[in-house]
Amino acid sequence: MLARLSLRLRIFLFFCLLALGSIFVTGGALWLGYNRADQPQLSDAFVFSGLLSTFAILGLSAAVWLLFDENVAKPIERLAAGMRARAHAGVTKELDTRGARYLGDLAAAAEGLAGQLGDSALSAAEAIARETEHLEAEKSRLAALLTDIPIATVMANPAHQIVLYDGQAAAFLAQEAPPRLNAPLSDYLNLTALEAAYGRLVRSGLEVKAEVKSASGTQVFDLRLKPLGGAPGYIILFEGSHAGLAPEDARPLVYDFALLETDHAGLDSRKLSHLSYVVFDTETTGLLPHKDEIVQIGALRMVRGRIIGSETFETLVDPGRPIPAASTRVHGVSDAMVQGAPDIAEAARAFHRFASDAVIVAHNAPFDMAFLHRHAKRTGVSWDQPVLDTVLLSAVLFGASQNHTLDALCERLDVAIPPALRHTAMGDARATAEVFSKMLAMLEARGLRTFGAVLEQTRKHGRLIEDMN
Repeated sequence: MLARLSLRLRIFLFFCLLALGSIFVTGGALWLGYNRADQPQLSDAFVFSGLLSTFAILGLSAAVWLLFDENVAKPIERLAAGMRARAHAGVTKELDTRGARYLGDLAAAAEGLAGQLGDSALSAAEAIARETEHLEAEKSRLAALLTDIPIATVMANPAHQIVLYDGQAAAFLAQEAPPRLNAPLSDYLNLTALEAAYGRLVRSGLEVKAEVKSASGTQVFDLRLKPLGGAPGYIILFEGSHAGLAPEDARPLVYDFALLETDHAGLDSRKLSHLSYVVFDTETTGLLPHKDEIVQIGALRMVRGRIIGSETFETLVDPGRPIPAASTRVHGVSDAMVQGAPDIAEAARAFHRFASDAVIVAHNAPFDMAFLHRHAKRTGVSWDQPVLDTVLLSAVLFGASQNHTLDALCERLDVAIPPALRHTAMGDARATAEVFSKMLAMLEARGLRTFGAVLEQTRKHGRLIEDMN
């Protein structure tokens, strides 16, 4: 049980036990002395001595604990988090050991090991960069080839979730909902007709043709379903549309073949690396969610720990009121910029479609979510998606006593925010996503591999969010 407690809490409990033991021993000694003195008139003196000793012991224990916590426990916690960031999150900057001067050789040894890790990571990164460059070239050729093929292509896993889509398919899918990896095909196509066609494919093992309506029922697609040989899943070819839709300009090929292996576990028991995330940020007219309004939303998707650069959501929002000049100086959004932009009802519905099948991630999430929840009835959507907060994740990884601002996290994890993008919705969302992707590796390294395990740890630091807001 004690092993599950943090180092600082265990040390605090140790000092509490030491203080209680000292009080017990002192009280016992005074009681024995009083009995042996056999002078009842001395009882007040012995009681006073006992109380004085108790307060002295408590004060001395608290003072020593505070010194120990500040100069030993906190530095050890910071060193451990820094080492983990360098071992698992790709951080290469020099380890900060200024606060560990009372830890003897431990700080120097940790600094040396961090340097070794940094050198090894740099060598590995260079090798990976060379291979990545080669793979990216191959991917570009494959993407160009598939983009030139005049048939829209989607690959799906047996659970009817998107594993791959090309530029032509993106144009068709976008007519119903934002195209995105790991999204359920039911967002785009009539699932009953699709499952019937897939059933014929499974039974025959051969290619099948089917007419399938869009999810909204406003279009009909001529589809060909092809098996993937020995691999799970299937390919969908959009051969035509009775609605006469034309593909848009070429978009990049988007895929993640690991999604072919479906994970049917409940959310709490699913691995963090198997989940899809939407990382978002908002800019507002002020800092009061009960009265201020959103003026900008920026979001991007992450699948299996990877930021999908082509799957983004960004919109200005007309707040229906003048934007204070002080707010414009922070985020750069002016009244002229939001003229003609969608109101919060339209913007929130569009964002909800984009985030409907993912875990929502934000920095200080209760602040941003409060604006969306306030307008939930008006927008007609329910924000019941699971939420992770990078403030709380920071407390889990680096300790509650650390600074948990987005700037501090970026500094700690080697994430650069271009000054022009700071305090813009998409800029802050991207920075949060990069921070979060590094946190995922660190959480798994600490043994927190499932969503439920991480949620349980973040709940221990809920007070941080109350203080921030």
